Amino acid sequence: MGDPVRVQLLKQIGKADNVNVLRSLRDQVHEHMKGVLQMSPVEQFNEQLNELHDSVICRSILLAEAEMARLGMGSPPVPYAYLLFGSGGRQEQTLSSDQDSGIVFEDSADDSEEAKAYFQQLTSIIVSTLHQSGYPLCEGNVLSNNPEWCMSLAEWKAKLNSWFAEPAWEAVRYLLILADARSVYGDHRLAFELKDHYFNNVVDYPNITRRMLDNTMRHKVLLGVFGHLLKEQYGTDAGSLDIKYGAYIPLVNAVRLLALQAGIRDTATLSRIRTLAMHDQLESDEAASYEQAFRLFLRLRLMTTEQNDDGLYANNGKLSSRSLSREMTEELKSALRIGKRLQRKVFKRTTGRFM
Repeated sequence: MGDPVRVQLLKQIGKADNVNVLRSLRDQVHEHMKGVLQMSPVEQFNEQLNELHDSVICRSILLAEAEMARLGMGSPPVPYAYLLFGSGGRQEQTLSSDQDSGIVFEDSADDSEEAKAYFQQLTSIIVSTLHQSGYPLCEGNVLSNNPEWCMSLAEWKAKLNSWFAEPAWEAVRYLLILADARSVYGDHRLAFELKDHYFNNVVDYPNITRRMLDNTMRHKVLLGVFGHLLKEQYGTDAGSLDIKYGAYIPLVNAVRLLALQAGIRDTATLSRIRTLAMHDQLESDEAASYEQAFRLFLRLRLMTTEQNDDGLYANNGKLSSRSLSREMTEELKSALRIGKRLQRKVFKRTTGRFM
């Protein structure tokens, strides 16, 4: 049965004519989805929540375009695609995700500087609108109003070439960010062409996945050598579990590297797992175990501690261990063991050695 409240919210978001209305609707989205979280299958909830986030983001872009026209800047001088990275790119945003975004615009034969100036101003309005609507800025400044993430297709290709040719730690981090890129608005063809160039480089630089391995394995699962859960030791989060970096991210990173090695372009983690199995890169039973573990991590991540900081929806990714029943604690331990096995598999497949 459909959710009439969610359907109505989608309609209202699509008609929002200013940032104050959009902010009010964003708040309603938060409260409604928070209320139905516990009674919804996690995969369905995730899909519906991310559809609402996409809707708010797209409406923010349309409002920004209208504001540019009102300011006398006209319409976009060339086609462009608005990109989401991180959890937005993977369609795995929580109730309180931040902004991770970029823009790729068509190469201009006439005045590339004019196009660049237009998109710099447009993205400043988009980022500001989303910020006012409760979306925190990316702490790493991976934002569409950062000139490093707002470029023409030719500039993007040149940047990718340099990252692949000289894969220092920061360049590899950026390449992994690009792997999760998804076009949410505009001319999707530009995003497809950018991803084509990306995956062609992965083929041309076969050792790149070895360089990606250190970053991929940087976060270990929160399971100790004796099978106990590793809890936060200090501060206000003492006794809590770091679900984001101790469960969710390790699995996301490992699956992403397997997908890159196989040339799979899906960005959502569950889609990557299923496509890996479809292409005989994973046995069906192990793929099913990774899916099950991921769904648990996704649900626990949706339960993590929320913060409202100056009107911004934020989340520290940590969950009080006391909020888990004995049964759920055992389920988490089992899922973390699966996550460890997956990390060992990725290490073996990438290096030819055992961890």
